[in-house]
Amino acid sequence: MFTFQVTKNDDASAARLGRLSTSHGVFDTPIFMPVGTQATVKAVTPEMLTEMGAGIILSNTYHLYLRPGADLVERAGGLHKFMNWPRGILTDSGGFQIFSLQGLRKISDEGVVFNSHIDGSRHFLSPQIVMEIEQKLGADIAMCFDECAPYPCSYEEADQAVTRTSLWAKRCRDSHNCSDQALFGIIQGNIFADLREKSAREITALDFPGYAIGGLSVGEPKEDMYRILDLTHQLLPTDKPRYLMGVGAPEDLVEGVARGVDMFDCVLPTRIARHGTAFTHRGKLVVRNAVYAADFRALDTDCDCRVCKNYSRAYIRHLVKAEEILAHTLITYHNLYFLIKMMQDIRQAIAEDRFNEFYTNFYASYKF
Repeated sequence: MFTFQVTKNDDASAARLGRLSTSHGVFDTPIFMPVGTQATVKAVTPEMLTEMGAGIILSNTYHLYLRPGADLVERAGGLHKFMNWPRGILTDSGGFQIFSLQGLRKISDEGVVFNSHIDGSRHFLSPQIVMEIEQKLGADIAMCFDECAPYPCSYEEADQAVTRTSLWAKRCRDSHNCSDQALFGIIQGNIFADLREKSAREITALDFPGYAIGGLSVGEPKEDMYRILDLTHQLLPTDKPRYLMGVGAPEDLVEGVARGVDMFDCVLPTRIARHGTAFTHRGKLVVRNAVYAADFRALDTDCDCRVCKNYSRAYIRHLVKAEEILAHTLITYHNLYFLIKMMQDIRQAIAEDRFNEFYTNFYASYKF
């Protein structure tokens, strides 16, 4: 049910085109995956996601385990039917969310005991239990349970997370038995090159159909993230998809593609939308600012999405200031469209042997 094929390599960088096949569709890579944490991408409908060209979306195992529960989702026919989404779905393991619960969780080699952030109830998740939950959710791609070390952390902390991630990855692989769901392994190691090498060696030895690069974009300087991506590109198999977890700033997508990454996800486009900020070809635009009160141009004059065709900055700013829900929908739609369209443009540039030109032009216009 799951296959991946590299269809073209860029001559001047590690960028590449690929084709990902799942039981819910075939998708070209590099690709950006909108995040639907709780079985919904905030502020937009599945129909809107289809319209803007989204192929795969991401949902969160931790949140769906707590509410509404994996058993209920399974009874509904799985996540696809439950949320009325006919295309691809990836579920992360919930590891990052659990390890973010400082003071509310206790980690051991067996798993994690934690208190729910919703009602304080006590729970235990092991690699085997996480696999059971992800199989009930029924996504096309599931992620192994892993330990994400924080940034900054000591070398010893990062090393322990790598060791535990490898231990859990084997348990996940051994207990995963869903034939129409691909299970990806996750590379950890924080910003330590030798630990990244160790993690990549141990995880790739388990021969997963795809690999994620975890533990980046957690506060480290961008130069460290790019350095680790340069290294990871050399460590991962060329015939398997590479997924950079939790990264969605436009410049990071461009840099990730240049370093051989095939898949990305991030809450950034929906999160900043709720605070009145839009992506544009010239950088971020904070539409809630007073300077746009009588600005009747589109959010991005170079964008052809339905929002930019029909609504002005002045109107959207009015919605933001009036705290109208429609503001979230319009900016979210635009931000997601912007990233999805940017990835389409990147794929076309790679196909036409002009990714270097795209890269240069991007930095010439995009201001930070």
